[in-house]
Amino acid sequence: MEKKRLYFIDEYRGFWLINMILYHAIWDIVYIFGCDWRWYKSDMAFFWQQSICWSFIFISGFCWQMGRNKFKNGLQVFGAGIVITLATLIFMSDSRVIFGVLTLLGSSMLLMLPCDVVFRKINPWLGALLSFILFLFTYPVNDGYFGFGGVEMIQLPRELYNSWLSTYLGFPEPGFWSTDYFPLLPWFFLYAVGYFAYKIVFMREEKTQIKEIMEKSICSPLGWIGRNSLVIYMLHQPVIYGVLYLWFMFFNI
Repeated sequence: MEKKRLYFIDEYRGFWLINMILYHAIWDIVYIFGCDWRWYKSDMAFFWQQSICWSFIFISGFCWQMGRNKFKNGLQVFGAGIVITLATLIFMSDSRVIFGVLTLLGSSMLLMLPCDVVFRKINPWLGALLSFILFLFTYPVNDGYFGFGGVEMIQLPRELYNSWLSTYLGFPEPGFWSTDYFPLLPWFFLYAVGYFAYKIVFMREEKTQIKEIMEKSICSPLGWIGRNSLVIYMLHQPVIYGVLYLWFMFFNI
């Protein structure tokens, strides 16, 4: 069957990228320029932030099997994460990003290469379910335990939280902080949910209604943003900061 571009994926990614840009713009207004916006620290704002993160990580896992050069793509995204880290450490040390979302996505793309050998043998429905359960179970790892919905089931030894390597894996060492922290645990499991979701959608050769929906374009500008998401992500914070700096300087807000 001839493969057609899945415009829905581009537009989905573009939609959530716009949400991310708006969220980061408000973050700059609140934490860099000192505006007191209580809503931004509410549960609703946290839900918005988490929905953005979940969506990006899920769709990245979904698209992994669509990449032509998966190793090169993984290195490219991981390298972009290193650039973000170095840039924030040098120019914005008070807002430093260490082990941010790009580092996670690049790491997951590379880690999926050996995992794919095993995962391809698992039923996609079972794989997606188990991955999501493991994601929820390991979600509180930063707080020192595994469990569901705030219920502590396994207390993790503090000795695990002792180095930069442990921090990268999901066990942050004492004193570590980052304005954008996405370790392998629990987030690789959410990436795996996307990986199995792709198999669920495309495990049939015949065209399904889901495939037909994904092949249709609803908003082409969103698609353009989605296709250029890495470049836009790399540039959006400096642009936002520059615009806000000029705004606050000239209007003295």
